[in-house]
Amino acid sequence: MKDSLFEKAYQYPTILKEEYDEIKAVHTQVAFSKNDLIISSGERCNEYYLVEQGLFRSFVFNYSGDEITTDFFIDGDVLIDVSSLFQRIPAMENIQALSDGVLWKIEYPTFQELFHKIEGFREWGRAWMASQLLTSKQRSIGMITLTATERYLNLLREKPQIIKQVPLKHIATYLGITDTSLSRIRKEIAKEA
Repeated sequence: MKDSLFEKAYQYPTILKEEYDEIKAVHTQVAFSKNDLIISSGERCNEYYLVEQGLFRSFVFNYSGDEITTDFFIDGDVLIDVSSLFQRIPAMENIQALSDGVLWKIEYPTFQELFHKIEGFREWGRAWMASQLLTSKQRSIGMITLTATERYLNLLREKPQIIKQVPLKHIATYLGITDTSLSRIRKEIAKEA
């Protein structure tokens, strides 16, 4: 188990060293193969994961039945369907492995126990949720106010491994554009470089 993974994922100034050890101890390592579904829509989530290695995506089906990628998860990310886990409702999204990967799982009841027991963990959870809310709001506004090229450049800056390793069709749906438009944007950026 990589200590740095847990310290990065659960980074918060008031979590003590021995509390990190307690938090790490309740996670279980799980491996997934490319294309495996980690979370399926319609099922209730009873755990969340930390990504040690691999690429993952969340997606939904639109009104036409097309897959639309809603997010990507990379090394160090928390892989979760927030609504399902915390509201105890069926997941709205699917989460799929885009490569072979290693995750560390924590079960919901164990998370709740630590959340109430360790003050720093509780504060981390609140800060993490606030950060996710801000990220979600920025993405929503960006889909309206930024050009497709600007959205692509933001993704390139924030998660370059996605641009390098994920199929273009998933990146295109995430950006809200067609595969053809994405190819044109990539060619234009390559010319400018």
